[in-house]
Amino acid sequence: MGYMMVEQQSSTLLHLKRSPGIRSWSLLVGIASVGLAAAYYSSDSILWKLFYVTGCLFVAMQNMEEWEEAMFDKTKNLIELKTFSLYALVLTLWKKGHEKVVLDLTHLRDVCVQEEKVRYLGKGYLLVLRLATGFSYPLTQSATLGGRSDVEAIAALVKRFLGLEELQRRWQQEEEAEFAEEEDEEDYLDQSSDSHDEADEL
Repeated sequence: MGYMMVEQQSSTLLHLKRSPGIRSWSLLVGIASVGLAAAYYSSDSILWKLFYVTGCLFVAMQNMEEWEEAMFDKTKNLIELKTFSLYALVLTLWKKGHEKVVLDLTHLRDVCVQEEKVRYLGKGYLLVLRLATGFSYPLTQSATLGGRSDVEAIAALVKRFLGLEELQRRWQQEEEAEFAEEEDEEDYLDQSSDSHDEADEL
């Protein structure tokens, strides 16, 4: 499974989705099977057997990846990041489990790939959104294991869709122009102060 899949793409909207991978479902089936086997072969009471099964199911759901979505909307100038957690949904009795974060698209300055350690499994990679406010926000809550190329492909897609590289060049030119203007003003003030000093000496 790749990092994220393209659900919809147009000139104004980019919709990305991510679902739990084979590793998550394998863990769910494997851990749940341990609980079922313990309940089947155990001579304990029915309550203990239920405890074995539900306990293993909770552990399995806790280790599952989440369902995640990211939408870049040029018409609204918004970035919407949605997360659905099966574990949180069951744990809170269907009261929570859905999370939504809305960011201002005009504040986005860069998209980059970041390496992250995944517990027990090694290194993973995820995409990070860097904002003009100085904050950074991950595109997904969980990193993808394996190659970096899948994440880099999504980063390139997002940059291409938003035209970030062209915007970065424009911002850099504007910053350089502002810096040059400040230097010219400083030089002018220095020259004027020198001329005043010379006049005072005369």
